Formats: sequence, structure tokens, C-alpha cells
Amino acid sequence: MGHLKSTELPESLVRPAGFDREPRGSGGRAWVWILGVVVVLSLTYWYFHSARGSAAVAALGGAAGGHGGPGEGGFNPDQIVPVVVSTATRGDLPVFFNGLGTVTAYNTVTVRSRVDGQIVKINFTEGQMVHEGESLVEIDPRPYQVQLEQAEGQLAKDEAQLRDVQVDYDRYQQLFKAGVIPKQQVDTQLAQVGQFTGSIKADQASIDSAKLQITYSHITAPISGRVGLRLVDVGNIVHATDTSGLLVITQLQPIAVIFSLPQDQLSQVIGKLHGAGPLPVEAYDRDDTTKIATGKLLTIDNQIDTTTGTYKLKAVFNNEKDDLFPNQFVNVHLLVDTKHNVTIVPATAIARGPQGTYVYLTQKDSRVKIQPVTVTLNSGNSVAIGKGLRAGDTVVIDGQDKLQDGSRIDPRTPSGASVAQSGGNSDSGSASSADASTGSNASTGSTDQPSKSQAARKDAER
Repeated sequence: MGHLKSTELPESLVRPAGFDREPRGSGGRAWVWILGVVVVLSLTYWYFHSARGSAAVAALGGAAGGHGGPGEGGFNPDQIVPVVVSTATRGDLPVFFNGLGTVTAYNTVTVRSRVDGQIVKINFTEGQMVHEGESLVEIDPRPYQVQLEQAEGQLAKDEAQLRDVQVDYDRYQQLFKAGVIPKQQVDTQLAQVGQFTGSIKADQASIDSAKLQITYSHITAPISGRVGLRLVDVGNIVHATDTSGLLVITQLQPIAVIFSLPQDQLSQVIGKLHGAGPLPVEAYDRDDTTKIATGKLLTIDNQIDTTTGTYKLKAVFNNEKDDLFPNQFVNVHLLVDTKHNVTIVPATAIARGPQGTYVYLTQKDSRVKIQPVTVTLNSGNSVAIGKGLRAGDTVVIDGQDKLQDGSRIDPRTPSGASVAQSGGNSDSGSASSADASTGSNASTGSTDQPSKSQAARKDAER
């Protein structure tokens, strides 16, 4: 078959119908898209300017946190925020240096035997409080009593011989004076007298040694303290060379605490220790919330630990109630100074922002404002304010994350009672009484049981 040329094909195959025509309906589809965008924007605008949309935006702003300015994140100035408040006071603020410490026994003694023998009696119970000189353990003393008797018998023998040679020496002196015997014989007899005199002294030493061994066989408490678990039982043979002891006694009254502080605080502590005498020391529990005991600083170590940059201190406590126990972990607060006549607020009232430290200061209209303050001293859960507050000012100590400048609040005391109930704000209290008598509630439209925040609002409006 021959090939067909393009000129020979039908026109319908070479140029399909509608190939060179303009597409129809493109302008109509464009208007549909434009109309849809306009509808979506209109619905979005309506939603965010409705009451439900404003509440949603406010909720999102509260969840994000932060202390923005008024008008940010859909801030509603009439929304009442429950908070806890506290009043700034004027007084003395102690300055503490805090460190970690370990309780150690003031004295620790491992009681060992000084003689060899069998234990025949134990006169203490485990955990007992003993006093110095009390009998603890008895070792069989009979071998040493035998040695004592032998030494006493040898002493009696040597004393008898000494008397004999002493009598002979007296005779030789008379014969020598009469010229009967030579001088050498007299000197020899005198030497025998000296030998027996020395033997008597040795016998006396043996007697004292035997008595001392008998004394050592009755083991007594070297110090007053608490007895630990006994390490041997009745019937065991002990030796003076044993490395393990019979028991351990720890002195608990008084008791010591070893703690550490940074080396930067060393000069201030030394200055106060030399100038004001012993510094007060307080021991707190592991959580640093409950005070266990109060003592005084005893001494400072003679060197700084180069690996940690700290130095050790030793404090002593009377421990009359046995509140402290050896190897117990404690938090130590060392009182080094007291700042007098300063404005004091709880540490939780202080907030920090780009402009520095500030607090939320309550106003008479039950609103708060951001008040910049200058913190001069941090001491535990309290801070001293240099500028920005006066004694009697009320600040927010809990709930700041939901506040902004100008927020309306429902103030409550740390005990949970409202400020009006606690009597801390006389104006709010009188306003609450007045609003309760009228029975108005602006936020809900009800005339029954007005809230304390509404009472505070009406008081401010008056």
C-alpha cells in the first residue's frame, strides 16, 4: 500500500473540531474562586468579632502565658482573675548563707579489748545510752588473778631475803670497824642488799601489772553516748591485737554538723565570727522546709577544697531531744547578718521581664498595675525591696501568669479566705456588704448572691 500524504487526509482528521477555538467558561470559573475567597474572609471576620471568637482568642492568649501589655491577645479588662495577695511589711530581714551538711557524732569511740581472754558477761543492750565509767563487758579475770598471786609470793620471798642480807651487812660493818674483815667483804654484802631491793621493786611492778590486767578485763565506757550494735557475744575469745572492736559508742549530746559554703563567702563569715562571736546555725530537713535544731558555729576548716571551690565549717548542736542523728543529711542556714527596717515581701511576688523586676500592685478599684521594684536582698522565701513599694502595699503572690496591667482581680489571702473576710481590706469589705444588701450581680444578670469580686467592683465605681 502506498503512504498517504497529509494533503490527502480528511480535514476532520488533520484539524479536529474545536482545536483552534477559544476555551469557553474560563472567566466564569475565576469569578467563582473570587466569590469563595470573599465568603471565607467574611466568615473569618464575623467569627473573630463575635463573643465566642473573642473568648477563644482570650483562652489561647492565656494558655500561651507571658505578661503582655493591655490589649494584647484579646485582653478583657473586665474579666475577674482570682489571685492570692500579701501585704508588704516593714521590719528586720535576716541574711543567711545556705549550705549542705552532714551530721557527725561529736565523739566516736570503738571499744576494744586491751587483754586476751574469754568474754563472760555483757552489761549493755544495743542502742542503750551509757555514761562514762559504766561497765560494758567483762573478760575472764582469773588468769590475771593467778599472776597477781604469783607476783605477791615472789615479793614476799624477796623481802625475806632482803632482811637476811641486811642483817649480814650490819654485822660486816661492825667486824670491819673492829678490823676483823677487809673492806671488800663489806662492799660485796652491800651489793647483795641492793640486788634484793631491786628484786622487790620488780615484784611490786609485777603486782601492779597483774592488777592492771584485772582492771582491763572489766571494760567500761570511755565516754557518754549511745551504744551501737554489739560486735561480739558472750563466750567469744578476744585479743588485744584484734582489729575489730567490741562495740561503738557515739556521743550525741552535743552533736556536730559539717557543711560547706562557697569560697566567695569566706571573708564575710570570718569577719562576723571574729567580730560578733559564735554565729547562729539552723539545721533543716532534707526538703529544707522544717527546722530541726538550732546551734552555733564552732570553727572553720584551715583550707579550701580546690576541686569544688568550697570550704568546710563545723557547727555544734545541744541535741537535747536527739533530733539529729549521725550521718543524717541536713540543709544548714548560717545567720551572718540582719538588715534592719526594710520593706519585705514574699519572694513569689517578684516577677522578671525585659525591663527588670516588678510586682503586680493591687489598687482600690480591685485592679492591678505593674510596679517596677528594686530587690536589694534575697533571704529564703522573703526579699527586701529598696525602691518601688512601701509598707502596707498589697501585692499578688500567686496567679500572676493570668494578669496584665489593669486586670481586675478577686484577691484572697494565702489561707484561702477573701480579703474582705480576712479584714485585710476594709474598703472591699464594706463594698461587699453593700452589694450583698442590694443583691446586684452585673456579670450574670442575677439578683441573688452577688460575688465578692462584683462587690469590690461596685466599691471602686463609687
